[in-house]
Amino acid sequence: MSSPDHKSGLFYYVNSCTMQHLTKLLVLLLIMSQCQAQKAGKNAKPPIAVLAYYSGNISEIDQYDVQKLTHIIYSFCHLRGNELFIGNGEPTIKKLVSLKQKHPSLKILLSLGGWGGCKPCSDVFSTAGGRDSFSLSVKEWTDKLGTDGIDLDWEYPAIEGHPGHPYKPEDKPNFTALVKSLRKALGKKHEISFAAGAFAKCLEESIDWKGVMPVVDRVNLMTYDLVNGYSTTTGHHTGLYSTPQLKESTNNAITYLESLGIPRNKLVIGAAFYARVFENVDSVNNGLYRSTKFKSFVPYRTFPKTLSKEEGYVEYRDPIAKAPYSYNASKKLFATYDDSLSVDLKTKYVLDKGLNGIMFWELTLDAPKNGLLDAIDNVLKRKK
Repeated sequence: MSSPDHKSGLFYYVNSCTMQHLTKLLVLLLIMSQCQAQKAGKNAKPPIAVLAYYSGNISEIDQYDVQKLTHIIYSFCHLRGNELFIGNGEPTIKKLVSLKQKHPSLKILLSLGGWGGCKPCSDVFSTAGGRDSFSLSVKEWTDKLGTDGIDLDWEYPAIEGHPGHPYKPEDKPNFTALVKSLRKALGKKHEISFAAGAFAKCLEESIDWKGVMPVVDRVNLMTYDLVNGYSTTTGHHTGLYSTPQLKESTNNAITYLESLGIPRNKLVIGAAFYARVFENVDSVNNGLYRSTKFKSFVPYRTFPKTLSKEEGYVEYRDPIAKAPYSYNASKKLFATYDDSLSVDLKTKYVLDKGLNGIMFWELTLDAPKNGLLDAIDNVLKRKK
């Protein structure tokens, strides 16, 4: 029989060993937890989708920090016959896909069409055979290249788009049938999105929203070019809010789709990484809402030289539209664009509204450092 002292000593020894093991275990768990946290932080996805359309070459992508993106949309593929045609884009697409090795959460999509790039779409997608052939070709290219889905940039089903391109009322139901065909071919694993004009006629007449939106992952609303190359009056081409003089705006498009019951978490708004410059604009109201003619397209990366004070531009900000603009009195030029503040406000709008994300045209128009992508990312960092 053991003595009480012996029992007490044995209990102390066992308890001491147990505590040592527990301490080691806790230290090990703490180290593992920190490693997991660091790994998660490094590969953490932004709280919203950040989608970059990309029309650059195989090397230009290297200038940009793709860790700030959730999606890169290669622009553009076209139709050849009834099938997806990528032309000479395969090396660039493969380069984009290779970025997934370092950034596994990054998605690479192929985009069909673009402005002036979808002339055969109305005819090809008017038959079930045409739609199914296209869908199968998308699946084949997706499997071959390792991409993550398709973005449809048909401008526009059922309404006039690029001059001379065919369109007809039947495009609207045919577009719905097209996305259903694509979903059948691609399955749930791959993404399907589409770009849509954010102006009233497109919103109201081009898309069967209630038929299309349950099938796709998101719509990329082109909340830019709301004043465009055909406009004869100046205004905000990518304003956040409507004004008494200009109803078209980002918020106007979102409000319309909300009124139809379209889920906010499938809506993406757009930012313009470029300016539209208009000429022969008189000085009344610093050129805003004045008679004009479109002059030129200016990439954001050149703003410091082309839209500068040295070049004669004075910048203004519309407190209602939450949009910047500049006027050059000596040359009678008016410029409308997004800048770091307006992109900041758009990103906050996405977060506040619970939208799917923000996209932009186009990555190579941005400044590689201290650009508009950085403005988006800075808002998201503050959110974290």
